[in-house]
Amino acid sequence: MSNAAQKRALALDLHTIGALKFGEFTLKSGLISPMYIDLRLFISYPAVLKRVTQLYVELLKELQYDRLAGVAYGALPIAGSLSLALDKPWIFLRKEALQKGYGLNKSLEGEYHPGETVVMIEDIVTRATSLLEAIPAIEKHGLRIKDAVVLLNYEKGGEEKLNQKGYNLHAFMTVREVVDIMHAEGKVTKDKYAQCLAFLQK
Repeated sequence: MSNAAQKRALALDLHTIGALKFGEFTLKSGLISPMYIDLRLFISYPAVLKRVTQLYVELLKELQYDRLAGVAYGALPIAGSLSLALDKPWIFLRKEALQKGYGLNKSLEGEYHPGETVVMIEDIVTRATSLLEAIPAIEKHGLRIKDAVVLLNYEKGGEEKLNQKGYNLHAFMTVREVVDIMHAEGKVTKDKYAQCLAFLQK
C-alpha cells in the first residue's frame, strides 16, 4: 500500500471509530479547536490498533534504540503493541511522577539500564507539552533520548520546541492531511473544513 493510501486508510479509520470529532474542544495546550482527535479509542478496536502499530513500525525502522517509552495514557497501548510487534522492551513514566512534590521512589515502570537509548512513543503532538515533561523525567534515570515517534502532528510548534531541545520528531502524518482527506471524502462540511483550516494555519 502506498504512503498516500495508508494515510487515507488511517483518516477513514479515525472517522469510522469516532476518534475524529468536529465541534469545539479545548486541547491540553489550552487551544480551542474545531476538531478533537481521541486516539485512546484504539484500545476498543484491535484491528485498527494493529494497523496503526505497523505504521509506527515503519517509522521506527531507521532509528537506533534499546527500549520504547510510552507517553501519557493515549500512547501506552501503542507502546505495548509495538513492543510485541518488534520484540522490544518498553517502559513508562508514572503520571504521578510529573506532579510537583510527589515523592514515589519508583517513578519509572519496567526494567532499564543507565546508558541505554530510549525512543519516545506518543500518539499526537500539539505543542509537545507531554513529551517535554516526560523526557527530562526519564533522562534523570540515566537514559538517553534522541527521538520521539508520533502518529499525528498538529503542527502547532511542538516539533520546533523539541528540535530546540535537541530531539527529533518523526510523525506519520499531519492533522492537516487528515482534515484534507475528510474533506475530499465528503466527511466534513465545507464550513467546518474552513474552520479547521483556519485553526491549523494560526
